[in-house]
Amino acid sequence: MVYDRERERRNDATYAEHKRAVAAGEKRVLRTTSTGELHSHPGDEIGFTPGRGQAQVSTWWGMGILAAVAILLAVFSVAIFLGPTATGGGPFWPALFLTVFSGAGGWYTFTLARDEYRATRLRKLRGSPKPGTSGNVDINLLELGQEHREH
Repeated sequence: MVYDRERERRNDATYAEHKRAVAAGEKRVLRTTSTGELHSHPGDEIGFTPGRGQAQVSTWWGMGILAAVAILLAVFSVAIFLGPTATGGGPFWPALFLTVFSGAGGWYTFTLARDEYRATRLRKLRGSPKPGTSGNVDINLLELGQEHREH
């Protein structure tokens, strides 16, 4: 990776802006963008972060597909649960675990898709860049005016 002095200056300016906004009480998240530069996003511009313990899906519609699959699995598991009652038997109780698990997964992925959709729409309206997939920036490593090493 080539050292870019101008990028570091822009990153320092972004970091200074971020610190001022946080000091003023704004809820901001400092993230690297998909281009690798820092950007201070308002909290509502951050949806979900792929690769941080969540699914490896990076778009709202991809998460929506996962939600639809989980909800279909929940509907199917209800059919399995209630299937034996059609022949006069009792419900198939082990299927209840699948129903609860897939229903909870469907709700979780649906809320992630909804939040990412809202965040994507806000970023487009405000002209903000898309956050990168690397997560939050460790602000303890950033110090304004520090000497940057040449690589």
